[in-house]
Amino acid sequence: MPPHPINLNEVQKFVEDHIGEFHQRRLEKIRNLKLTDILKRKNPYLFKAKNITDAHDLVKLLLDAYLSSQEETIFGDFLEKLAVFICGQAFNGRKSSAEGIDLEFERDGVLYLVSIKSGPNWGNSGQIRKMVDNFKKAQRILRTNNASLRVQAVNGCCYGQDSQPDKGDYLKLCGQVFWEFISGNDRLYLDIIEPLGHRAKERNEEFLNEYARIINIFTQEFVTRFCNNGSIDWETLVAFNSARESKFSRIPRPPLRA
Repeated sequence: MPPHPINLNEVQKFVEDHIGEFHQRRLEKIRNLKLTDILKRKNPYLFKAKNITDAHDLVKLLLDAYLSSQEETIFGDFLEKLAVFICGQAFNGRKSSAEGIDLEFERDGVLYLVSIKSGPNWGNSGQIRKMVDNFKKAQRILRTNNASLRVQAVNGCCYGQDSQPDKGDYLKLCGQVFWEFISGNDRLYLDIIEPLGHRAKERNEEFLNEYARIINIFTQEFVTRFCNNGSIDWETLVAFNSARESKFSRIPRPPLRA
């Protein structure tokens, strides 16, 4: 069955109606953040090795690294919703109820199970194995009631490229190939870029104002807690990051073998 035509006006409206969620969650992340959150999660040895001596520079590097990973996750959630919406228009696609599966739809007599990721380099080998396990579990359940059902697993990536899409247990479709796969429109990957900028300037100005405020607050707190006579006290910082939590903490013993 050929895809239903995509109404680009409806796609644009969906993006404009929902892109604000990305900006709002991004703003909430930074407003609710504490300095200790980022100090506990980042490697102090790395920054010492890079000879970072300015407290403001160190706080900014820590904050930027944290926010970058958070924004990727938040925006990935938005792109997943957009992909499900678009596939719903083209192939009556729907959010899947199966564990780890984001989208399912039928095309050309095949039921596709799709796990959506932002880009092609999204996970380590353990995370990829987990995705494959989810695919296999969902396929077993579906074939219990219909042994002849044709089911294809797909890892869909919203940007990037992959020159070898057949991974054996699943297909990996990236960028233009992915958006065309769920819509039947080979230009869709270009058509969605313009509406993503809806009110971006004013929303980004709001974020940058909050970002500057947080940088100043965190720098002041960092100087108070982790500087000595104006210099970064690396021992205090490393101890905060890595020292055992109490004198009762011990290295766990390996289990006894029978």
